Amino acid sequence: MTQTGLFITLEGIDGAGKSTAMEYINQRISQASRKTRLTREPGGTVVGEQIREILLNPHNQALSMDAELLLMFAARAQHLNEVIRPALECGDVVICNRFTDSSYAYQGGGRGIEETRIRLLQDWTQQELQPDLTLLFNIDVETGLCRAGKRSQADLDDRFKVYADRFEQETMDFFERVRNCYLQRARRYPERYRLVESGQPLDNVKQQIDHILQREGLC
Repeated sequence: MTQTGLFITLEGIDGAGKSTAMEYINQRISQASRKTRLTREPGGTVVGEQIREILLNPHNQALSMDAELLLMFAARAQHLNEVIRPALECGDVVICNRFTDSSYAYQGGGRGIEETRIRLLQDWTQQELQPDLTLLFNIDVETGLCRAGKRSQADLDDRFKVYADRFEQETMDFFERVRNCYLQRARRYPERYRLVESGQPLDNVKQQIDHILQREGLC
């Protein structure tokens, strides 16, 4: 069956505002009488959510960067097979919080894994599938991490007994590398990347999103 839907991904460092924006984007596209499917990575399936727990658990500091990358793509393979491809084949608009660009940014830019190794896994897992539209929520690292810290305290998980997940505990330098990698990819792939300056007030962020969606004929 051929793809008839639309694949939208949301990217950005921790605390960039993707989750809040996702709800707004869903609302705006749904108002245009398009059926949407919201999902996230890592996760999106029962298996993927179990892998997510391993990846985010701050007690798993011994997890190697290679194991981290392979787990990301294992969750992604299940996600594509179980959720994303079937929804696209049904004509839905799939809105996904993070996708493969996150692997290039976090495991590539942040951890230093070579891009060629990530691309090999991408080609194996995704084949020809790419997002139709990627919204990059750009924010300075200090503000983003401050937001992420407040969110973690609000969502404290009694199983972990800490205020930050394994990625949120990384250094400022790590997140600077992640952010820079995202911006480099936005410049490399202007045909699908759209930049949202998410450090601005929420009403302004919504206006930016509206402009993008209108230009893409989605609302």
